[in-house]
Amino acid sequence: MLLDAVEQRFGSDIELSGVGVDAYWDVDLRTAFELREDPAPGIDVGQSSDDIAELTALLRRPTDDVPVLWHDLQHLAGALRLLAYLDLPATGAGES
Repeated sequence: MLLDAVEQRFGSDIELSGVGVDAYWDVDLRTAFELREDPAPGIDVGQSSDDIAELTALLRRPTDDVPVLWHDLQHLAGALRLLAYLDLPATGAGES
């Protein structure tokens, strides 16, 4: 249902080079779920282009290749967060 709504809002293909964002703040999984006083050491920069490249490579892997869930799901989450960001009214990126 959500991906159908994304396709309806943005179309079947989203040209990522035209969205105007690539880098984003990324919180390491351990930092995100093992709350500590200072999360700063667990915050770094992720890239939407890297997420999409990794997901594309995942689709090209042999069917018997076992996914590395903690790694592959982080790239999927990055791509989904980009879609959520593009839908924010303040970004204007999704407006036609």
